[in-house]
Amino acid sequence: MKYRDLNIQTLREAPNNARTEGWAFLVRAGYLTRDNTPTRLGQIAIEHLQTHSGQALAYLSTIGNEREIFFPLASGNVEVAHCPRCKYTERLELARFAKTPEGQDEPLLPMEKVATPECNTIESLANFLGIPKEKTAKALMYTRLSDGRFIFAALRGDMQLSEAKLKAQVGEVRLATEEEILGAGAAAGYASAVGLSPEALVVVDDLISASRNLVAGANQPGWHLKNTNYGRDYSAEIVADLAQAKAGDLCALCGNPLEAVSALALTDTPLNLLLALAEAHHDDKGLTLPHPAAPFDVYLMHVPGKEMDTQAKAEEIYSQLQTAGISVLFDDREERAGVKFNDADLIGCPLRVTVGEKALKEGMVELKSRKSKENRLAPLHGIVEEIRSILK
Repeated sequence: MKYRDLNIQTLREAPNNARTEGWAFLVRAGYLTRDNTPTRLGQIAIEHLQTHSGQALAYLSTIGNEREIFFPLASGNVEVAHCPRCKYTERLELARFAKTPEGQDEPLLPMEKVATPECNTIESLANFLGIPKEKTAKALMYTRLSDGRFIFAALRGDMQLSEAKLKAQVGEVRLATEEEILGAGAAAGYASAVGLSPEALVVVDDLISASRNLVAGANQPGWHLKNTNYGRDYSAEIVADLAQAKAGDLCALCGNPLEAVSALALTDTPLNLLLALAEAHHDDKGLTLPHPAAPFDVYLMHVPGKEMDTQAKAEEIYSQLQTAGISVLFDDREERAGVKFNDADLIGCPLRVTVGEKALKEGMVELKSRKSKENRLAPLHGIVEEIRSILK
């Protein structure tokens, strides 16, 4: 394709809203606008990556699982849990981690109702009773959108609920209203599954069912129940992993501490794949996109001459390369050589071919790989084969 047909607009300086170096170069090279919208050149790059994603991924250092691939990046759009030892990787809100049951060897103690004035949080309750948070059970209450059913979720007091895990079990939910909580026989801040309305759908974290003698709400403001036990005092329709993972939790597979990593989800959109390539492949002059991830293999340009029509010869080479199936971005502008060289470096095609008067007089053109510091001359005859061998 021709440069002027794409209306490529390059920038000499990084945009003031640049988030990363790679993103800044995508804007400077004319792949994206400042508001992250793909230009015509960007659309071509994205369409190219749709059919070459597997080859492009080979040029990135990624983490992932059988369903998703991630590129670690501080400004990434998702948080993932990653084990550097066994390579377990999952979105943080869905990640599994090793859990230690509380009091699993204790005998089941009698349930006891105790006054707990102004103890409507786990922290205040633990402080009041002088117990660790691990000995408490917390309640979170929702209403399912599909049928309006009251959803009661319970997990240990030292854990945080992953709404993504809950939704995977019961479907989309919203927070329950005070009226709905009271209608289910619960009390906000003092709720438990003990004595709850049979119409409620009770879902408990698997650590709750494995722990013993936990303090839970008495469904009455100012009161809690000591020594509640799953199976004896209440049951649930669903027992599952509901807890949110965090950095430092132990990997469920190997026991190594998990890391929380910001990343781009590469299976979400080819635009993220383009962003990852830009982050991994650039230098101080611009993008250095590898073949075959680059939308064009060759950046072809001519330097206007005084005695020879360099553009006509460049047009001839352009046609030869297109016929040979080599993708070309032909800079057909009547611009100074320095401007074209700068734009070629910004756009980052793997190979630059320069048609200049001095070399043409000797039957040659200038070749320069994007990552090479040196130029070299190649004869016009056999130029297609020469370019093919370089791209391999």
